[in-house]
Amino acid sequence: MRALITGVTGFTGRYVAAELTGAGHEVVGLGHPGGIHEDGVPGVEVHRVDLLDRDRLRGIVSGLDVDAVLHLAAISFVAHGDADELYRSNIVGSRNLLEAVEGAAHTPRIVVLASSANIYGNATVEPIHEDVPPAPANDYAVSKLAMEHMAGLWADRLPIAITRPFNYTGAGQDVRFLIPKIVDHFRRGERKIELGNTGVWRDFGDVRTVARYYRRLVEVAPAGATLNLCSGVAHSLDEILNLMAGIAGYDIEVRVNPAFMRANEVLRLVGSRRRLVETLGEEPVIPLADTLEWMYSG
Repeated sequence: MRALITGVTGFTGRYVAAELTGAGHEVVGLGHPGGIHEDGVPGVEVHRVDLLDRDRLRGIVSGLDVDAVLHLAAISFVAHGDADELYRSNIVGSRNLLEAVEGAAHTPRIVVLASSANIYGNATVEPIHEDVPPAPANDYAVSKLAMEHMAGLWADRLPIAITRPFNYTGAGQDVRFLIPKIVDHFRRGERKIELGNTGVWRDFGDVRTVARYYRRLVEVAPAGATLNLCSGVAHSLDEILNLMAGIAGYDIEVRVNPAFMRANEVLRLVGSRRRLVETLGEEPVIPLADTLEWMYSG
């Protein structure tokens, strides 16, 4: 099949593109002008366009004739400082894409929109399943939930599926994110690290597993589905630091920096894989220790 990936030059997009092309599918992509990886993506025809450029986006999408759309482009850093840019990118940019896809001559079999597990907020249910009421606790989560509601306006016109990825990581992720920051400190031999709230627990997955599930979404095309992308396993920050100490061979001193503390921090975020596996089948969960070893050695 022929799949369109938005954000194809980003962290997740590059892994998803490699997974799809490795399985024999054709990939075309949209990348932000001036974004990372200006050299493009191996084996992928990349079109540079800002999703807020409505007319140019429509012109590009109308000529692509794709069987699947994977909308991965977004501002994904929770602590992004520009709320206006965050909302415009994650909501208006997504709306422009849906409008462009609907206006194309060929309707895809599936249009997958990447939301976020952050929409659940501090849920009291564990593991969190897809029917848990949303309780977003930051602008990023609000923008993603609003994107889901906005997409509902196209539910009778496009075969839309929603993913709610929990935290995942891997080689090449920006060091602004927690695990890459920790791994980077150990790789450089740093003896101290400044972190924010150290009492958090997260469901940390591996980007390679996430990429396999996006491939399955293209192949199965479960229109109307809303699926958590998660490992189903909670890891504390102390556990991650201990794992990295074992890999690097030394302990690091942790200093809590109030500047890195987030208001309304979500303390525990652990997902249920039941609906994911029922819909798309089982993909092996890569242990976090293996992911950290890969990132440290990469």
